[in-house]
Amino acid sequence: MVGTYDVGNSPRGICFDGEYIWVSNWVSDNLTKLRIDGSLVGTYPVGGEPLGICFDGANIWVANAEDDTVSKH
Repeated sequence: MVGTYDVGNSPRGICFDGEYIWVSNWVSDNLTKLRIDGSLVGTYPVGGEPLGICFDGANIWVANAEDDTVSKH
């Protein structure tokens, strides 16, 4: 399905974990989790200014630029 979907402020990174789409939102300091159809599953807090995001086969990892940390979900 082609479309545009609402996430947090200033989305910067996106990844697919095999079931869900994850978006890191730089200004909102959170992750948005979407179903493949674009419907919202949830929003999760992370560190300040999340940028890079990846899936390691089990977890979602996010690099937080402001905090110099990584978050695991």
